[in-house]
Amino acid sequence: MKDFIDFLKSKTFLIQLAIALVLIVLLVFVILGWLKSTTNHGEFVQVPDFSKMSVMDMRKTAEEAGLRYEVLDSTDYNPEYPRFSILEQNPKAGSKVKHNRKIYFTVNPSGYKKVSVPKIIQVTRRNATAMLRAVGLDVQRVTYIDELGKDMVYRVKYKGKDISPGEKLPKTSKVELICGNGTIPEEILATESDQ
Repeated sequence: MKDFIDFLKSKTFLIQLAIALVLIVLLVFVILGWLKSTTNHGEFVQVPDFSKMSVMDMRKTAEEAGLRYEVLDSTDYNPEYPRFSILEQNPKAGSKVKHNRKIYFTVNPSGYKKVSVPKIIQVTRRNATAMLRAVGLDVQRVTYIDELGKDMVYRVKYKGKDISPGEKLPKTSKVELICGNGTIPEEILATESDQ
């Protein structure tokens, strides 16, 4: 044990220790310098604002800025944005990112997705309106006809044409409900009086 302690105090060991420390410090500086040059430390690209840009313009702008991109599908149509334009981007506009960073884009689809018309024949107008709104359709107007069931839905029209339950319409479409006004139709009254 005494020999080991004497060795630790010897001039040879202290010289070897000093050389090892100098080499470690030099190695750390070399590695840090290499990392700084290969990772472009301190060099950033400011993310442009791609909002409402077409996909073609977005691709060109992203490539000019030295950025990669990925287009994500979107089912949420926004009528305030042009078709096939950028709805959202991640990272946001103005963010500072490294060169060759991937930017994720959500694109406005070509229109609203289609929804099925619910079964609302022989349902009250109030319930039919709620069922239509639940699937994303709206009631533009209600027309009343002579039928015994007051406020009962007898037909549904879209752009002037009768439609059946299960037919597909673009989301947010407006339909017309044909409802009864609680009056017995004249044809039925006429046939009863003939008997």
